[in-house]
Amino acid sequence: MSASILSLRGVTKRFGGLVAVNSMDFDVREHQVMGLIGPNGSGKSTTLNLISGALKLNEGEISLRGTPISNLPAQDIARKGVSRTFQLVRMLSSMTVRENVVAGGVYGHRKRWGSEALRHADSLLERVGLSGQGGLSVGQLTYIDTKRVELARTLAGDPKVLLLDEWLAGLNPTELQIGIDLIKSLRDEGRTVILVEHVMDAIRSLCDQCVVMASGTKIAEGTPTEVLSDREVIRAYLGDDDA
Repeated sequence: MSASILSLRGVTKRFGGLVAVNSMDFDVREHQVMGLIGPNGSGKSTTLNLISGALKLNEGEISLRGTPISNLPAQDIARKGVSRTFQLVRMLSSMTVRENVVAGGVYGHRKRWGSEALRHADSLLERVGLSGQGGLSVGQLTYIDTKRVELARTLAGDPKVLLLDEWLAGLNPTELQIGIDLIKSLRDEGRTVILVEHVMDAIRSLCDQCVVMASGTKIAEGTPTEVLSDREVIRAYLGDDDA
């Protein structure tokens, strides 16, 4: 069994009187896809924000390969190898597609410059299905292609841990299958991924393990089959009448 690469212990985040994440504990093993699931407002994206450094913890600790990272600025966490996508795709609109990807290589875990960065960006664009599209402006892209560029940019820094925050949201059925296949290929490469997602077909086909959250608290952990048949999980999603 592979070693734990990311660990959360007692991770808590409060916004005033609201406890958005309440004493969260879990481990992500190297080369594993971990699904972080739960109803809207359960604290999933806040947890990703805490891991990536976009938010600071009130209590607890997050460690990368045994080294605490939870007090570091977001840019330092990225340089240590934790990279992410966002629910709302954030493109650098004044730059070309290729330049957007290069930016990820400049500021990521492994830095590349000049011609090496350009070659690497083109190889990643080919990797996500956008071969030959590097010279386009981001305004020329379809919705799924902006997501592909964001993923390529995230991969450009060779992250140790990849955080995908509802990356499949908003895709039509054909695009959704393309997206699932793309994430599956990342898993097959041995990448470590934490996936926040509402698409259960994606959770079932992609995830090795799942953590289920409700009202900021972990209510279940296990394989997709185990957690999706758990009565407390069903109650959290559907309400008491359906559990």
